[in-house]
Amino acid sequence: MVDVQYTKEEIFDLLSAIADPEIPVVSIAEIGMLRDVCITEDGCEVIITPTYTGCPAMGIIEADIKALLDSKGIKSNVKLSYTPAWTTDWISDVAKEKMRKYGIAPPEHSSCGNIVVAEEHIACPQCSSTNTEVISRYGATACKALYRCNDCKEPFEYFKCH
Repeated sequence: MVDVQYTKEEIFDLLSAIADPEIPVVSIAEIGMLRDVCITEDGCEVIITPTYTGCPAMGIIEADIKALLDSKGIKSNVKLSYTPAWTTDWISDVAKEKMRKYGIAPPEHSSCGNIVVAEEHIACPQCSSTNTEVISRYGATACKALYRCNDCKEPFEYFKCH
């Protein structure tokens, strides 16, 4: 290992470049998974929170973190934190707009209580119409649902609020 000293902020900035493997237009920082960086005697501990318990992308994200920091000479340990539980409140407005441009409807509400009512009229990311309907409560991943726009007729994924 190279003996290089980085600040917490510098490491956080480095890690902010890592894309979410399931939504590659947003970073793990923008989506709120990157929670903290703690400087240790041996390097650093990176704390991340999965969007869902059992999220299949966590292994890839952990490997990406370790590879990036290793390439910079930073010894690291990645810790998964489930408390507090991740919420769509943590998705930045920038990430929501990136998701929309990518074709995924971002969560309309945060920390939904009544999910049926909250996800009744999701705006289509292609044409912005709210004349939409759910096709399947589960999309390509557990965190997304599949919708169809009744105006432009395009299918789209919606990142469910929670």
